[in-house]
Amino acid sequence: MRQRIAPLKTKGFAGLLALLLLALGGIGGAFSAQTAPGALPRLFDSRERIARPDLSQVVRLRILTTADFPPFNFADQTGRLSGFNLDLAREICTELQLESKCQVQALPYDELQKVLESGGGEAVMAGLAVTPDLRRRFLFSRPYLGIPARFARNRTARIDGDTAAALAGAPVGVVRDTAHAAMLKAFFPSVDARTFDSDEVMLDALKKGEVKAVFADGLRLPFWVAGEASENCCALFDGPYLSQKYLGEGLSVMIRRNDPDLVAAFDHALLELSRNGRLQDIYLRYFPNGLY
Repeated sequence: MRQRIAPLKTKGFAGLLALLLLALGGIGGAFSAQTAPGALPRLFDSRERIARPDLSQVVRLRILTTADFPPFNFADQTGRLSGFNLDLAREICTELQLESKCQVQALPYDELQKVLESGGGEAVMAGLAVTPDLRRRFLFSRPYLGIPARFARNRTARIDGDTAAALAGAPVGVVRDTAHAAMLKAFFPSVDARTFDSDEVMLDALKKGEVKAVFADGLRLPFWVAGEASENCCALFDGPYLSQKYLGEGLSVMIRRNDPDLVAAFDHALLELSRNGRLQDIYLRYFPNGLY
């Protein structure tokens, strides 16, 4: 299984949850993110200061990514690399005054770690799920985006309430052996969890009304709900939900272990982009309806 953030079988969100505007909600104590509509929760304290390191010795900054992870990184109709991560990488290079030294290269997902370790790049921005093994081998920037979990409901199902508490006893679909299955069991024990082998089968069951709701990846679920595949059957319901324990760490920049100054540089740039609103602008460009 690929260790990525967005697919339904991977782990998501990270970091400094204390800096998020979180409210405790739902059954069993899941954290439900409460932000203004369309707003990106801040992962940096606006009062924080991260010094920009001396980058005068940087010869080039090669940022490795993939071309098959929309809306984060993908090749558009002209073959040009596009996506949230690409736009963010360009803004980071501008903030660090390294535009002329920045290069973005797309590789197969399975080659990213090997190429980075061998010196074929300086950083990776490709939706990697941070694991203890990767922490031992690489350095990571602060997270710049968290991926929540969400419920979606069938519009015709009778649900007496507008919070997850109303799902007590109701059949709720989830993909088996995933972080979302474990999180649903831990945080929402009163639902009647129905497990499925894949998200496609699960979503088909939701569309047919075989379950009243599903619990899944908060990135892809909104796209499915709003897309043609759902046939307007369903709607997002309550949430979103964040859990460091079950969803792990979010989107970060992965950097070679011998480049601590580069970590500080990315953190500095991300802080400034968060403070001046450019990170929010990029987020709304690719997630106009928001994730939170």
